[in-house]
Amino acid sequence: MKNFLLLLLAIVFCTPVFAQNAALPESPFFAICMDTHDTKKRSIEEQSVMLKELGFVGMKHLNLGKLQERVESSKKHGLKLIMVYLTIDVSANPPFDAKLAESLACLKGSDTMLALNINGGKPSDVSLDDKIVSVIQDIMKITQPLGVKVIIYPHKNSLVERVDDSVRIAKRFPNNEVGVMFNLCHWAAYDKSENLEAVIRSTLPYLAAVSINGTDTPEEIQTKNGNWIQPLDSGSYDVSQVLKVLDKINYTGPVGLQCFGIRGDAREHLERSMKKWKEMHAAK
Repeated sequence: MKNFLLLLLAIVFCTPVFAQNAALPESPFFAICMDTHDTKKRSIEEQSVMLKELGFVGMKHLNLGKLQERVESSKKHGLKLIMVYLTIDVSANPPFDAKLAESLACLKGSDTMLALNINGGKPSDVSLDDKIVSVIQDIMKITQPLGVKVIIYPHKNSLVERVDDSVRIAKRFPNNEVGVMFNLCHWAAYDKSENLEAVIRSTLPYLAAVSINGTDTPEEIQTKNGNWIQPLDSGSYDVSQVLKVLDKINYTGPVGLQCFGIRGDAREHLERSMKKWKEMHAAK
């Protein structure tokens, strides 16, 4: 009996906490458009050195120019090219760069995503859904053999502008073949603060990537009284709310730091944002 009680106590006090109560691993944190307004005008190689030193996992590459150089530099410094951003126009002929297959060949086996900003009509025009699906299918003939996943990047004033637009399109593809991205800044341009969790939950099971940044509240932005893209440590909106929702849904995918339009020395604002990122995780 004594031995039985000792065994029972050992089970009670030594059994590890169940997985659902354990802290989730930190999502890979990568930089988005950190180079577009950098006053230092760093080369791709200099960007890689900077991102590695600051602790970023990798970056997003804007469009197809110098993609091969980006891939080589990332590998050299142990960084990951999380995604390539590409704007397409479903009303154009051709709707995407004719050199897409040639350009993306360097991504074979890299597990990089291709994030599509979709133009060619009025925002949220559902009558163009069939055309959007057809164009994405053509793109996937190029990306699937490379192991590159297509995701939809909802963007302010684009044809696919809202999160629900991207989810509606993703549902047209079987087996979650097409993913969606939640972008805090573009969401804040049209929605209400109170809807954050419901909107993020609506992306499941298609959510493949997230972007955050310092920002003022959606209400301030929509009344032209706010700044929608700032370093992570500034702005009136509590961005930690996004991370709390991501924890609730057990999201551990990549989280990007949106830097488009932030001027000055990129290293300075990236360093500030990385510090805030670590603080937000330490506070969870």
